[in-house]
Amino acid sequence: MTPRDDSDNTEGAAGSEGSAGSAGSAGNDGRWSDLDRPPLGAGALRRALVREGGLWSGVEVVRRTGSTNADLVALAGAGKAEEGLVLVAEEQTAGRGRLDRQWTAPARSGLFFSVLLKPTEVPVARWGWLPLLTGVAVATGLSRAAGVDTSLKWPNDLLVNVGGAERKAGGILAERAGTDAVVIGIGINVTLREDELPVPTAGSLALAGAVGTDRDPLLRAVLRSLEQWYVRWRVVEGDPVLSGLQETYAAGCATLGRTVRAELPGERSVVGEAVAVDGDGRLVLATAEGVQEPVGAGDVVHLRPA
Repeated sequence: MTPRDDSDNTEGAAGSEGSAGSAGSAGNDGRWSDLDRPPLGAGALRRALVREGGLWSGVEVVRRTGSTNADLVALAGAGKAEEGLVLVAEEQTAGRGRLDRQWTAPARSGLFFSVLLKPTEVPVARWGWLPLLTGVAVATGLSRAAGVDTSLKWPNDLLVNVGGAERKAGGILAERAGTDAVVIGIGINVTLREDELPVPTAGSLALAGAVGTDRDPLLRAVLRSLEQWYVRWRVVEGDPVLSGLQETYAAGCATLGRTVRAELPGERSVVGEAVAVDGDGRLVLATAEGVQEPVGAGDVVHLRPA
């Protein structure tokens, strides 16, 4: 079922992808229930982002949904979504991050959205760069619009500095949608307060001292940055060197140069210094045994500061 776009409806409603937040209150879900967290307007976003010849084909804003990724994958599977459709939720009740971790946050406290991409010009072997590309785009857009320093924890966690400590303020989840499409889910904690954090390692743009926390210009900046990077990558058939993606990702990756532990599938782990991101987007670890081991999937833990 297509999510109903009621973003311009002022009535209360009963009711996106990858952050760390706490569950919002289900009993007070009116559009203006928290004046510090005004709702998004789908009409204004469409006028700003959808244009002839551009990537974004539509913007839908829904009051509440389980998961914007799940909704968009379903729409794509039913043939009801074009490339460039953006689905935004003011609140997600079943959002997921990497490794199927739950992602919930108070209504309108962040940006929870998914986009549908169809990089048919790019060899499928290079589609693994899409989450890293999205991380670069999100970090670039937020640095410009929010005025806050950001970095990336491999492969796609967004980090900010809160009181001298690194905190996770966002994450990215990519899922295949059929044979020719990928849905990218993005979750960013914008105004999450200290008492709303689920764990001490979580953060938000507001806690990091962002100069702007209005979600409308932040979303516009992120989507424009994502369009620029995606077009640049697609036009060179996904080549990470020619597009500048590999170099830019490495420059903004907080994992490189650190000793890390990679927790791999099959209950195996590897400890080593993160020395590079290779041409396939994998993190290369130099172990104490003198072996350079590429890691393409798993959970990475920073063991010491850079």
